[in-house]
Amino acid sequence: MPLSADLLFPFAQYWWLYAAFTGGVLVLLALDLGVFHRDAHAVGIREAAVWSGVWVLLALAFNLALWRYALWAFPRDPRLAAVPGLHPEAAAGGAALEFLTGYLVEKSLSVDNIFIFVMIFGYFAVPARYQHRVLFYGIAGALVFRSVFIALGSLLLHLRWIAWLFGAFLVVTGLKMMLAPAQGLDPEKNPVIRLFRRVVPVTPDFHGPRFFVRLDGALHATPLFVTLLFVEITDVIFAVDSVPAIFALTGEPLIVYTSNVFAILGLRAMYFLL
Repeated sequence: MPLSADLLFPFAQYWWLYAAFTGGVLVLLALDLGVFHRDAHAVGIREAAVWSGVWVLLALAFNLALWRYALWAFPRDPRLAAVPGLHPEAAAGGAALEFLTGYLVEKSLSVDNIFIFVMIFGYFAVPARYQHRVLFYGIAGALVFRSVFIALGSLLLHLRWIAWLFGAFLVVTGLKMMLAPAQGLDPEKNPVIRLFRRVVPVTPDFHGPRFFVRLDGALHATPLFVTLLFVEITDVIFAVDSVPAIFALTGEPLIVYTSNVFAILGLRAMYFLL
């Protein structure tokens, strides 16, 4: 872990990198839905394999670019030069290693999400050609929620004792993955889903790829939106485990954010691949 939280990439100095990265991700998402998946269709193994490879290669390319930039920037940063015992080249390599470790940890934790997706789509009987649409918006929502969790975590990380708490989360998460018994899925018992059904009428049938339809002058949600809502709920639950796990490995919010985003972006392709 770095000598202190947010040492190598402080937000005040590297806000432009956050902005550029987020902008690039938004462009990729727009191309994904607006160009490559404009028409609803069932994603096959070959297409999923290609996209899975694309996201992995993009993550590795970003890590390489981050390392090369750090090798150039760290020796020129007077703030880092004043830190006793900090070697810029070693710090650059450590940042790249932390990104790769965080990416792999988040990827491994995402396997649980994939099996939950299978159960959710099976429960709501979502047609295969609409599953990509649900996952696209589900992943987009997950990026927002993860960003909020990471921002809160970066604020808390300035409290020294919080690192121990994040480490405990990492241990507990590992034990849960090994020892927790398999549980059934019943979205209708979820309080958020129950509240939503009370407030918004839901149609019994799907209406193509639409999340909402207007029937008899009243706005109704479709089962596709209820599916999306439950996907978002489950991701928030998983984020409570996964985000502290990455913070236990690195105190750099930029590394946590970027590694998390790349792992989540590849989640849809992994689902269709497996």
